[in-house]
Order: sequence, then C-alpha cells, then structure tokens
Amino acid sequence: MSEHQQNTAPAVDGTGAARAEVRARAAAVLRTEADALMQMADAPPEGLARAVDLILSARGRVVVSGMGKSGHVAHKIAATLASTGTPAFFLHPGEASHGDLGMVTGDDVCLLLSNSGETRELFDLMQYTRRFGIPLISITKAAGSTLGRQSELALVLPDAPEACAIGMAPTTSTTCALALGDALAVVLMQRRGFNPEAFHTLHPGGKLGAQFLRVGDVMHTGDSLPVVAADTPMGETLIEMSAKGFGIAAVMQGAALRGVITDGDLRRNLAGLLDLTAGEVATSDPRVVLPDMLISEALRIMNTNKIGALLVVDDTGSLAGLLHIHDCLRVGVA
Repeated sequence: MSEHQQNTAPAVDGTGAARAEVRARAAAVLRTEADALMQMADAPPEGLARAVDLILSARGRVVVSGMGKSGHVAHKIAATLASTGTPAFFLHPGEASHGDLGMVTGDDVCLLLSNSGETRELFDLMQYTRRFGIPLISITKAAGSTLGRQSELALVLPDAPEACAIGMAPTTSTTCALALGDALAVVLMQRRGFNPEAFHTLHPGGKLGAQFLRVGDVMHTGDSLPVVAADTPMGETLIEMSAKGFGIAAVMQGAALRGVITDGDLRRNLAGLLDLTAGEVATSDPRVVLPDMLISEALRIMNTNKIGALLVVDDTGSLAGLLHIHDCLRVGVA
C-alpha cells in the first residue's frame, strides 16, 4: 500500500449505519449510470443505422481500438462482435504506432473509442485510416473533437456526469460505450441472420457450447450398447446389463427395437424373474430420441419422466445409440 493510500484509507466501520451508507452510495452510482443509459435508449446516437450498414458492407473486419479504460471496453466490443458473426479484433493503439498498423487493410472498418476524442495515442491510427481511405467510426462524447471531426460517423455518447465521487474517473462514459457496443453487435447479429447453429460454431466450449450439443455428439454406440434379443433368458440379460453399466437393456426382435428393460421392470418382475425372457419383462414402446435432438431437450424428457437413460433411434426406427444422464452431466448440460 502506498503512503497516499495509507493516509487516506478510511477505518472499517461494520455498523448498520455504515452499511446503509455504502448501499446508498452504490445505489447513487447505479442510478447515475442507469439514467445515462436511459437517455441514450430514448435517443440512440445519430448515424447508428449508417454505422451498421457500413460494417455490413465491409469485406474485411472491424478493427476496434481505444486507450486506457476505453481500451478495455474496446477489447470487449471486439470480442462481442467476433462471437456474434461480425469478424473483429482489438488493436492496441501503442502497438499500432510501432508496426501493427500493417494489420489494418483497405477492406476493414475502424471503430475507435475515446471519451474526449483527443486521445493522442489514437492519432496515428486515425491518420492511417484517413491516408488509405479506410472507413472510420468513432464512439465519443465530443462530436467536435479531433476524432469526431475526422470520422465518417461519430456515435456520440450522452452528455451525462461520471458516477465517481470526483466526477473524473471513467464510469458512466465507459458504461455507455460498452452498452452502445453491445447494441451495435446485436443489431449486426440480427441483420446477418446469425442463428443458434452459427452461435454454437463460434462457442464450442463451456456452458454455452454445451447447450447446442446434439444427442448424436455424445451418445454411446456399437459394442458399448446393452442389447439383448427378445428370447434371451433374464439371467443372461442381467449379465449384459451389469457389464454395460447403464441400468437398462434394449430388447430387440431381429433388427427392430421391441422394448427396454429398466431397474423398474426388474423390481416389478422379481417373482420368478430368472424364469422369464427379456421380451416378457421389457416395457414395450419405450421413450426414444433422435440423434439430432439437442441434449438439453433430451434431458428435459429424462427429468419429466424420472428416467436416467434414453435409447436413440435413427429415422428408420433402428437402434442407433444410448444417452445416459451422466453424459449430460459430463458435457455440462445438466
């Protein structure tokens, strides 16, 4: 901790009055930023529709840049654009001035963020776009600033106070810039017809990617399936069920799926179980799913019917695989 921090750090006060004061101050910050967002929502920046058209018509990418807090926001905007179907990347203005301007092509569009519009670190990048006729869109609070005047389109943020105690730290302005970037990305996403399948392509990992996995992506197939013929004695059937470890067995009549045996079927037929065949114990017309069904939908069927596994059939009704609830847990859907 610096000497300045040591001299100015307040004592911790755990009283109810102190906690209430903290909540009140936090609420004031949130209201200040929310008011600015509502102001922008009531009157979105002029030129927003033209900015969307300009980006859609570009053959290249959106190059997003900013310095300091605006740089952090710019980085997030670039990531959001790229993940929703608009190719984009963040270019640090300092690195741009030392050779990375070569990453910007004539097919690209530049989106520069600066609250004041006078951020010196952006000037080399701004001048590069002017020299080579690269379209320039700015997000700034000052339309008459150097950046605002040099831009084809200046998306002007609302004239709202910063939410910090001294009115100087980027708070309201960065929140508005971030929200405007989200609005731009979502409108572009909609205009491009970006659908859930495309979203999955760009989000194969994590919880988001798991929501778009299909049954066929994770189902068990081949020799791992617990399969018995309808005339198989239950003694052999129990061995097959135990060996495969899914708690069920698919009962086949030739190539056709005749039914399924579950733990419930075993309990209902305990009396004389070993004297029966698989076909006599099986539940006919079992619940099945198709390989192209979303795992999340298959999980809903399991939960609704309080079952732990589903047989998977193809378009002809032939057995194709098995999905267990543990598979859903493994890929992060459940």
